[in-house]
Amino acid sequence: MSVLRGKTALVTGGASGIGLAAAKLFAANGAQVIITARTQPALDAAVAEIGDGTLAIQGDVSDLAHHDQVAQGIRRRFGGLDIYFANAGVIVIRPSSEVGIDEFDAQFAINVRGVFFGVQKVAPLLRHGGSIILTSSIASNKVLDGHAVYAGSKAAIEAFARSWALEFKHRGIRVNVLSPGPVDTPIISKMGVSESERPSFDTALAKVIPLGRLGQPEELGRAALFLASDASSFVTGATLRVDGGISLA
Repeated sequence: MSVLRGKTALVTGGASGIGLAAAKLFAANGAQVIITARTQPALDAAVAEIGDGTLAIQGDVSDLAHHDQVAQGIRRRFGGLDIYFANAGVIVIRPSSEVGIDEFDAQFAINVRGVFFGVQKVAPLLRHGGSIILTSSIASNKVLDGHAVYAGSKAAIEAFARSWALEFKHRGIRVNVLSPGPVDTPIISKMGVSESERPSFDTALAKVIPLGRLGQPEELGRAALFLASDASSFVTGATLRVDGGISLA
């Protein structure tokens, strides 16, 4: 398959989970791939999976200077960009009464500011007909206990997508949202679920998902591939829910 042949794709949070799965699929379908993540060991391991030729840039999306570095690296090596998958994100689950200012700011710095300024910096590099994909969450429209800050940050992303779909229309750039449900990724451990608790956690969660299981990163990667490719050439300003039907539950 080569549906992305000749394309250049940037994936933030590309060293694990959904980002890594998407980066591998993009590369397998002919794209030149750039990934970003916060730690070099994670990037090195990801490049070994994605393949030689992958450009890995270490940095934090909440740092505005990082976005300048990424844009400069892409301009020097590739001259431009066709696909931007803004996937990096963080979640802290806590009742609103217990959320401190640092936790609040950290989620908005990465989930909101990181996405906004990432798009701002790479937009001049995007070629006509390009694709911007933003990772949101079912939490943006499904009420979940302890998710107020996270939900607000993801709702902002969906608002960005609708605005940018119109803002970039004259350049033929499509802007869409990928909205995952529960997915078996490392972020679950960051939600405070220990390895010993995972089996019971997964079983309980599967019971409220109509398809009866957690999603796999590769399934979200395939959805991202659809939004990145010409298969979605008449899709913009849309939110694609890949959630096993939990939004209906």
